Amino acid sequence: MNDWLWTSILTLLPIAELRGGLPYALVRGIPWIQAFPFCVILNAMVAPLGYVLLDSIHKLLYRWRFYSNIFDRLVERARKKLAGPVERYGFWGVMIFVGIPLPFTGAWTGTLGAWVLGLGRRKTMLAVFGGVLIAGLIVSAVVLLGIEALDLFIKHV
Repeated sequence: MNDWLWTSILTLLPIAELRGGLPYALVRGIPWIQAFPFCVILNAMVAPLGYVLLDSIHKLLYRWRFYSNIFDRLVERARKKLAGPVERYGFWGVMIFVGIPLPFTGAWTGTLGAWVLGLGRRKTMLAVFGGVLIAGLIVSAVVLLGIEALDLFIKHV
């Protein structure tokens, strides 16, 4: 499969997101100048996509017990993680939450948490975009410094 397609899939997956797509692209030789904006924009698109899913498909699926049980657990987890920062800092809390590149702190969880806690669409989308941008810079630095260190190690061995 094409490296761009895999980068897209990883960037859109709720677990991997930008933390998986961007390193994959860089390791596969896609230049940072192309991979960074591609992954950031694609991952930021999770916010509007998430709202479409939550506002429409969710209402249909929530009637099924299996779906509602899983969704309720996800919502409770997101609420616990985001309640403090969002209630206290609102927009900035979502941005910082999404910007920390750790598991379960990305655009999907940030969008879900903002939706559950009632942050408006526009604010959510801007906060998610800002957070994804921050996470992208952090992930880029870690990956690029790691690749550089590995190259130096290999040259000296």
